[in-house]
Amino acid sequence: MPFRHLVAGANSLTSQDVARLGELVAEWQLLADISFADLVLWIPLRTDEKSWPEGHRVIAQIRPMTAATVFSHDVIGEEISWGSRSNIDHSLSTGEIVRETEPQQIGDLNVKEETIPVLFNNKVIAVISRHRNLETMRTPSRLELNYREIANHIYRMIAEGNFPVKDSVYLAEAAPRVGDGLVRLSVDGEITFASPNARSAFSRIGWERDLEGHKLGEVLDSLALKSYGLQPREENWRVSMSGKNLRRAEFENSGGVVDLLAIPLTEGDNRIGAVVLVHNVTELRRKDRALISKDATIREIHHRVKNNLQTVSALLRLQARRTDEPSAAAAIEEAVRRVASIALVHETLSNSAQDTVQFDEVINKIIQSAIELSTRPNEITISKHGEFGSIPALIATPLALVLTELVHNALEHGVSVQGSKVDLAVTKTEEMINVEVSDDGVGLPAEFSLEKTNLGLQIVKTLTQNELAGKIDFDKSKAGTVFRITIPLKQ
Repeated sequence: MPFRHLVAGANSLTSQDVARLGELVAEWQLLADISFADLVLWIPLRTDEKSWPEGHRVIAQIRPMTAATVFSHDVIGEEISWGSRSNIDHSLSTGEIVRETEPQQIGDLNVKEETIPVLFNNKVIAVISRHRNLETMRTPSRLELNYREIANHIYRMIAEGNFPVKDSVYLAEAAPRVGDGLVRLSVDGEITFASPNARSAFSRIGWERDLEGHKLGEVLDSLALKSYGLQPREENWRVSMSGKNLRRAEFENSGGVVDLLAIPLTEGDNRIGAVVLVHNVTELRRKDRALISKDATIREIHHRVKNNLQTVSALLRLQARRTDEPSAAAAIEEAVRRVASIALVHETLSNSAQDTVQFDEVINKIIQSAIELSTRPNEITISKHGEFGSIPALIATPLALVLTELVHNALEHGVSVQGSKVDLAVTKTEEMINVEVSDDGVGLPAEFSLEKTNLGLQIVKTLTQNELAGKIDFDKSKAGTVFRITIPLKQ
């Protein structure tokens, strides 16, 4: 929680109290916007729950998106002593909302302050101070009057311990804002006010009449029936958007998509109506679907590439069987092995929506295939140490080829006559991958050089230096053979 460190010294607050304040802060952009006001959240400073507060500290602040702020600076972290702000003291000690206050000058603005107690588990755990520019309050429009009435209802709910509504924090992520559109409902679900943006959103999905005077659920049901006919739903729109319960849902028809968040308004134990935030998300959903379609297309391409590579492998194997020359057949089998390594990468990519590869799956299959193709499958073990994890797809294909060649080189030239172990060790950081392939075989000849070697190691050298922008070296001073490659991840 961002303000948790600011709670230090407020020893009267429990972990549940702090969590409740976190839920409030997650929701209070709505409060600032419908109030046209800056909001500041104060907590009492005292040694324990029974002691008298020494003062108050600001742990959160929000500015409205519907009006200019009255604060040109942040006040988070500021502290005041008890008695210096009588309104905050009064709301904390009595649990009452204080509205009739004298305006105060903040810079060039004449600002009215109101204070609202935050009630939780039958005790006041904090106080909200609301700051409004008096100039914007002189000739309010119908929209402003409705917003302020709704704000006053919600502030009373906070003082009664009924806001945020239970589970609302789970619906708050990317939820509609007041500026996207707002609909006010009566206790029986009838629309009593709709903001211009809300009317535009409903116009987009086909509602051509005035919204006010109609029940929101019936409007949505009629629009759904008009576009698609009767469609099965767990709840019809009359129930889900009646305003009786907290609900978030998306309505979609041939005209567009609208995101709806219904928040019930209460007074004590009585429900008095609801507010529904409305956001036209037609273009957002179109882009989401385009991305999903793009991801599916990319996966399908990888799947087809894998199938085509498997076809190439099958054709090469068929050609190898018809070749009488042993060296030619061996060369074709090596080509089959290399094509299969590339196919493994594309198989992994075809099963993922990401542009990264879980490379351990690939290397494990390469190792298993290498053992099966070795001349001594029952006598040789290949061990892997460390994890590759997820690596970029651009690196995966050349790296798979490099490791295929190194493992098979160890099997064919290192442990083909003597020795029985091949080890592949990997260490990975955010910037680098280091891989070591070693065996306990015959070792490298004294005259060995990467400049003059077999085709497989030439492929390793070329791919490591050119495709992977890495380095390769070897160690022939020890028993057996050790090849090391270093590959940067941020190229």
